[in-house]
Amino acid sequence: MEDNLVQIETLVIELLLIVSLVAIGVQYLRVPYTVALVGVGLLIGLAQPLVAELTGPIQLDLTPELILALFVPPLIFEAAFNLDVEQLRRNLPAVLLMAVPGVVVTMFIVGGIVAATTTLALPVALVFGALIAATDPVAVVAMFRSLGVPRRLAVLVEGESLLNDGTAIVIFNVVLAVAVTGQFSIGQSIMDFVRVVIGGLVIGLGLGAVIQAIIARVDNHLIETTLTTVLAFGAYLLAERFHFSGVLAVVAAGLLNGNLGGQGMSPTTRIILDNFWEYVAFLANSLLFFLIGLELDAAALLEHGPSILVAIIAVLIARVLVVYVFSWMVNRSGEPIPMRWQHVLAWGGLRGAISLALVLSLPTALGGDRAVLTTLTFGVVLFTLFVQGTTIGPLLRWLGVVNTSELHQEYETSRARLITLQNSEKHMQGLRQRGAISSYAWERIQPDLHQETEAATDKLRSLLEDYPELAELELRTARAEMLRSQRSVLLDLRRNGVISEEVFEQMAVSIDELLEDLQA
Repeated sequence: MEDNLVQIETLVIELLLIVSLVAIGVQYLRVPYTVALVGVGLLIGLAQPLVAELTGPIQLDLTPELILALFVPPLIFEAAFNLDVEQLRRNLPAVLLMAVPGVVVTMFIVGGIVAATTTLALPVALVFGALIAATDPVAVVAMFRSLGVPRRLAVLVEGESLLNDGTAIVIFNVVLAVAVTGQFSIGQSIMDFVRVVIGGLVIGLGLGAVIQAIIARVDNHLIETTLTTVLAFGAYLLAERFHFSGVLAVVAAGLLNGNLGGQGMSPTTRIILDNFWEYVAFLANSLLFFLIGLELDAAALLEHGPSILVAIIAVLIARVLVVYVFSWMVNRSGEPIPMRWQHVLAWGGLRGAISLALVLSLPTALGGDRAVLTTLTFGVVLFTLFVQGTTIGPLLRWLGVVNTSELHQEYETSRARLITLQNSEKHMQGLRQRGAISSYAWERIQPDLHQETEAATDKLRSLLEDYPELAELELRTARAEMLRSQRSVLLDLRRNGVISEEVFEQMAVSIDELLEDLQA
């Protein structure tokens, strides 16, 4: 027992050291971190015989349930915790279309093509279609942040990935049961889907509300960090215990705690929590890629090359259809998604951590098909990361979606500086009113803070006056926000029966045309 613990501890330390070295190397190689991780994981897989001779075989036996319980909660919670729920609400029609029916369509398209062109039976091919339907925005979002992509586009990518993870895992479990047992009932499958979705959301919201109430009464960053850890893993485990969706429970808990729970946190606690969950998600992503590298027989990639190529083509076809068809539907009744953004969404549909976690969790009851599915999944993930992940940056620049000029960066820096100072002053005033800081401290801090705010205001005003293009950008942003608020009111009026569908369509079309002109 003691020897096993030492071996596991040694293996974990070795993996953490490799993760650190890869992260250091990425800074010089200028490649996406996840791409470098996959490359190193593949090298580790190739070097397994040599490593086994020097240090003994590397073995880390994890059950399917343990793989999902260890890696899925931190990945999902971190994404949900940092997603702006208001931005998600405004883009919910597009996100839901791509994340729910989009996953189902992807499963059938990919599964059908794979079943028709390989030796896999249709139920097993549909299992592959379900597990590969979940998109992973890690590499894409990191590129978005470095290039300054419009916030709404980033929300569309992150929101879709967050929700389609839950949908994909629920459908994956339903289809996997069919593949293993050979029994299928449409009515029962639909009932199971609705039951696990609603049950997971209720548990997540319930636990999230309880933890939020506790955090609002505690002012200790160590306790609050511990409580969010309990929430992330506890929501998943409790939902799974009752055979509900653990992933959707974590999504609901993360969204609620990250958006409403933050109101009861101090700025220090929020910073610590953001850093903590970023680190935990970083570890989970890293270890997942290494685990798949350790499990994979690299020679199988060459052996199943044609099948992997078919799977890649099937995934790309499904992605193109889902993005362009559902975007067309959204553009008819919601805020339009510009065509340039649709190109980014189509090419930016990378596959990664969740697909790897699901394929690692496949039961041995699938026999030889398990190895085939593992190889196909790894092949698709390799392609999306090495090809799509490395070309998304040039695509963004070619499409003109980003603006990375020094002037634009200076404008963003000045604007961010002013917003942070204004929020800081508001926060300090609230502390003074509640008696958390004395009038003595406030009277000495306030003049300096006010002076900094005035200086930031003057600098931003000077930039807008000296550079008309920046002023035009500011006006376009304000006009777009104004038009979105008008469209939101129209939706409420139609929903409440105040205006007819005809009036709504007429007014919405004119607003959408103005929005398209602003975004063009």
